[in-house]
Amino acid sequence: MLFRIKSLSVILFALGISALAFANTPQKAYIRTYSVLAVQEMYRSGVPASITLAQGMLESGNGLSELALKGNNHFGIKCHNNWKGDRIYHDDDSKGECFRKYDAPELSYRDHSDFLRYRDRYKFLFDLEITDYKGWANGLKKAGYATDPSYPKKLIKIIEEYNLQEYDAKPYTYGQKEANVDKPSRKNERKTEVQVPVTPPQSPAQMEQPQKASAAQREYFHFTVSREMYSQNGVPFVYSVEGESYKSIAKAYGLFFKELLKFNDLKDDELLRPGTVVYLQAKKKKAAKGIDMHFIDGDETLRDISQRYAVRLSAIYKINGFPPSFVARRGDCVRLRK
Repeated sequence: MLFRIKSLSVILFALGISALAFANTPQKAYIRTYSVLAVQEMYRSGVPASITLAQGMLESGNGLSELALKGNNHFGIKCHNNWKGDRIYHDDDSKGECFRKYDAPELSYRDHSDFLRYRDRYKFLFDLEITDYKGWANGLKKAGYATDPSYPKKLIKIIEEYNLQEYDAKPYTYGQKEANVDKPSRKNERKTEVQVPVTPPQSPAQMEQPQKASAAQREYFHFTVSREMYSQNGVPFVYSVEGESYKSIAKAYGLFFKELLKFNDLKDDELLRPGTVVYLQAKKKKAAKGIDMHFIDGDETLRDISQRYAVRLSAIYKINGFPPSFVARRGDCVRLRK
């Protein structure tokens, strides 16, 4: 009887070790480390988070490959002719091939998104629904991302095994719950929950491209000189030129100086650098339709974002519930519409 109890204890202990090992596999560690970054990139670029994560896991060996460890390259992107950054050399299809090297994994993720977003051969992928991970997986192979004929099947297998599609099905909120990577895949089970589709954001070039001011806007300011006027989110603005100040622009357009400062969320006058956006009317209380959020990059401030999207600074604080003391940090999600 004692022998049986000891044997049972040994078995239970072994099962416990196995369960613990399974719960802390390299795959799941990778997902927990990079899932938020993948979702951030989805909203910035329109590349499904499930595809980004699956590619990262496959290409980097779950973050343990030489390229990932020594070069922070998680997607196996080679140098190509236009790469001017650091390089790392690695045997791949040929010996000693040149791969891109990054200072941090975040830069690899961003470069991967841009690599897909701004190359013509991948353009058709962005016509797919962001939840169509199978279409994306097959499309990547069709566009020539990988030479392995089983590449789409490998991506789909990873996505479904670890439920990565859950990251595509709902909008990102700061501090969101992770997808249930421990839950068994239910590929053939009938779904009863409602899937919330995510509309891919426009590329930065599309969503921030200012339009020329309308005739009505130009007429409002009695615009007669050759200087061009633009419009962002329906708000007219000009780019400052050398030698100008906020006072001189206010005078030129028949505005009160303090009024112009308020339009641009400034309390006091400051040095006006050439090329600065100067709004001539009050900014809007929310961003243009389709621009729902922005992720802080580098040293951006909330006012920088306010000027970028023509959204009042006070509105940004209100929409996000930020306290007056809030200081934006890189990676923070800033909502631009309710």
